Amino acid sequence: MRPKDRRTGEQLRRDLADFDRTVQALPGIRNAASRQAFIEQLVESMRRIRYVDAIKGHAISAACADPQQECFDPIKAAVFHQRAGHKEEAFWLVFLFVHFGKHARAGWRYVRQVYGKCGEGGRWDWASTSGDVAGFRKWLHEHNDPLKSKDTPGGFGNHRKYESLDAQSENGTGAVIESYVEWVSPPQTHEALVAGVLAEAANDPGQGFARLYESMEMVRRFGRTARFDYLTMLGKLGLAGIAPASPYLIGATGPLKGARRLFDITGTPARFDALTTELGNHLGVAMQVMEDSLCNWQKSPDSFKAFRG
Repeated sequence: MRPKDRRTGEQLRRDLADFDRTVQALPGIRNAASRQAFIEQLVESMRRIRYVDAIKGHAISAACADPQQECFDPIKAAVFHQRAGHKEEAFWLVFLFVHFGKHARAGWRYVRQVYGKCGEGGRWDWASTSGDVAGFRKWLHEHNDPLKSKDTPGGFGNHRKYESLDAQSENGTGAVIESYVEWVSPPQTHEALVAGVLAEAANDPGQGFARLYESMEMVRRFGRTARFDYLTMLGKLGLAGIAPASPYLIGATGPLKGARRLFDITGTPARFDALTTELGNHLGVAMQVMEDSLCNWQKSPDSFKAFRG
């Protein structure tokens, strides 16, 4: 660990011991190796959030927002457009970032090729896609073979590995994109959608997050993880004044498994969600950190391994 991370880790160690002693037992990390692995996962999750902050604090080349360039990155592109005042495009790029994910070998290939129309000119940006969903689905159908070509590595990210590029099925990318456009409901903008929800929530970040999370149920193939990832990224980028007030363990798999292992008691997902929220508040870390670190820790509870999803 770097010096700053070591200091953070030592503070987490003290706070975890205090919680274990005074609030709720943490049998899952009584073993020294498990405790160290969990602390390192917490630190790693914090580092990922700092990475987004670092992107926001640095200059971003226009090339990073160009899907024809190898350096294209959808989050950097979102920040680039946000700075340029194109907030609708920034929201759209965050959605594409979550839907396609980053493939272990192919990187951002799927999002680059779909967003960049396979280099044939123009882009499937927010204006083009939301204004002609049928045209987008037709294009996707016609380009399915080259997109899925076995000659070039490709695929969805780890969190989206069961998704499909299919343009016409009820659960393929075509239907996902169409349902997302319907959720935003143009000519309403993303910005207006978020502002309306926050107004109803009295500008409370947690309540605003919860209302948007529930409303996104209509977006096909966007379950707990996708909605959580999309909305937390909007918050981190400053596109929406929202943040999860809990780790949203109800309906979770990996993070809930991690919580069960950590607390080693019987209980409902709601009980583990409440306990994990209490622990996160005690540690002073964001709920996204708790969700992410528990998910990754349970994959290798006795030895730290860095996971990307």
